[in-house]
Amino acid sequence: MALIDRISRSRYSPEPRSVILTVPNVISLLRILSIPLIAYLVANRHLIISLVVMLISALSDGVDGIIARRFNQVSKLGQILDPVADRLLILCSVLALSIASILPWWLLALVGARDVLMGLLVLALAQHDYGPLPVHFAGKTGTAVLMLAIPALIFADVGTSAFFRFFHLVALAAVIWGVGLYWLAGLIYARQGIGLLRQDRHHD
Repeated sequence: MALIDRISRSRYSPEPRSVILTVPNVISLLRILSIPLIAYLVANRHLIISLVVMLISALSDGVDGIIARRFNQVSKLGQILDPVADRLLILCSVLALSIASILPWWLLALVGARDVLMGLLVLALAQHDYGPLPVHFAGKTGTAVLMLAIPALIFADVGTSAFFRFFHLVALAAVIWGVGLYWLAGLIYARQGIGLLRQDRHHD
């Protein structure tokens, strides 16, 4: 797998550089700055407008990746900003949906607790000069499911007909499934991180 990953990176993605001011990084920063606006719109039930802003944000996420690879602007900062933007969008969207009474508060607590756990793990690993852990399939899948389920849940609350009520149940099930995968990935990362910290302790 490591060999396949190395070949894939060499063919499709340039090696990340230590640069800050690039077009993809500016786009990623704008995505992060749009998250409070999306949360405000959802919390105040301006659902259609929030979906439009979310769509623009999602499109920009694809565009910055294309630009980064096409024009050799892949950067270490960009590799940090992208997942940060995704995590913030998920957390703030779930918070806004809870404020709008579209999602139960316990789902927000689960998402928030997982992100706190990951934040503490990253800080602990950084103290031992470890970078971010390799992304696990469960984490990618959980994030993807949540990124699709959250706008679906917002759309489901636009109407009150039987179709929208059914769509709400499907989207809610997808959110719960995504949170489950989110936590599964978190536990996998925690196990990997604790293993690395234990190895360091034994070496000391």
